[in-house]
Amino acid sequence: MVKRKTCVFISGHGSNLKNLINHSRDNNFPIKISLVISNNKKAYGINYAKKYKIPYIFIDTKENNYDNKILLNLKRFNISFICLAGYMKIISSNLIKNYQKKIINIHPSLLPKFKGLNTFSRMLKNKERKAGCTVHYVNEKLDSGSKIIQKSFFVNTKDDELILRKKTQNLEHKAFPEAIIKIFRNF
Repeated sequence: MVKRKTCVFISGHGSNLKNLINHSRDNNFPIKISLVISNNKKAYGINYAKKYKIPYIFIDTKENNYDNKILLNLKRFNISFICLAGYMKIISSNLIKNYQKKIINIHPSLLPKFKGLNTFSRMLKNKERKAGCTVHYVNEKLDSGSKIIQKSFFVNTKDDELILRKKTQNLEHKAFPEAIIKIFRNF
């Protein structure tokens, strides 16, 4: 099996990055994590890249033409697929054009509900009975690309933001690899 060279974009802790790295070490998993890009120098997830000797790059998204730097590095590492795993920055239209249908994101809600930030507080405020995660293709509109996979659970009346986050991350760790397998099964 020829594995697709993949870049994972992160901004924070990197639990989904760690999960994808573990899956990618399986010979039957269709991707190889070949690069990690972060817009946060202090992102804990960079430690996973270091631990597994995966090249990583910090991109300052406040700089002009930062998306050109991203594209140059993606080309330099021959990246053919991108996973957004807790990347807290909107992807440029230039990057989307260059990687049409080759960028996926994991979002901690059952899209189209609760696009954007602060999903757990908004869920609780709205008294949602169901929560979960969505893996979707990235397009020009925030959290609006076509869905690849969704996983859900019922919200308990005692659930707070921390519990919702934990339950959702547990589902994300199943959904992200399943979505990647589903995508490449169709290639």
